[in-house]
Amino acid sequence: MTDTSEATPTPIGRRTVLIATGATAAALAVTAAAPEAPTADAADTVPVAAAAVCTLTKEMTEGPYYLDGALVRADIRENKTGFRLNLALTVVDDDTCAVIPGALVEIWHCDALGEYSGYVGNNGHNEPDNGTFLRGGVLTDSGGVATITTVYPGWYRGRCVHIHVKVHTGVTLTSDGSFTGGTELHTGQLFFDETITARVGALSPYSANTVTRTTLAQDSIYDEGGAASGLLTLTALGSSPSAGYAGTLTLGIER
Repeated sequence: MTDTSEATPTPIGRRTVLIATGATAAALAVTAAAPEAPTADAADTVPVAAAAVCTLTKEMTEGPYYLDGALVRADIRENKTGFRLNLALTVVDDDTCAVIPGALVEIWHCDALGEYSGYVGNNGHNEPDNGTFLRGGVLTDSGGVATITTVYPGWYRGRCVHIHVKVHTGVTLTSDGSFTGGTELHTGQLFFDETITARVGALSPYSANTVTRTTLAQDSIYDEGGAASGLLTLTALGSSPSAGYAGTLTLGIER
């Protein structure tokens, strides 16, 4: 099913910024994200801004595939195949650039075949659906960093490869492994370098996705704003795309 509800971005509901923090912050975030030290492949690295710049940006649409009750967990892969993706997302206050510890960073995205848990079949592929795979989030640590392990996303009709993200503050963790309450401060999307996505998409299991891939330039949501629009800094974890990537970004939000 075409993701038609994402064809037009929603208006700005709250001020929110993304801060491209430069090499120092990116290096810190990569260290937090990856248990094994990444081997940088220069061709597979997306550069970040040389200096910290606070950039006002609109929030991006939540899309049709959000589900309440996401689990609070650092690894959301479950049994999904795909290339490892170590995310390190740093949350800061846009007014002071101070890090925000204890914020819940929640993400959700499709699998290699473009299917979302809870909605399997919408992209034309049949597979088991438990309603939880590739969904979840963690609290930021004392340095404001949320470290999440997942897989490089696939794609579905009408959208480029992306990950949805929300930032909540003041949540209460529940006994069933989820969270409740709090204040939702940011809804956005994370995007991927087109050159790297093309390399990933040519390999199994991504090559089994029968849907024509929408490129970053063709996407109706991404506005070519780079890190300010959610474009991740990607660093290769090895010499082949199958080794996976570390992805970093600093999210500046207004409290």
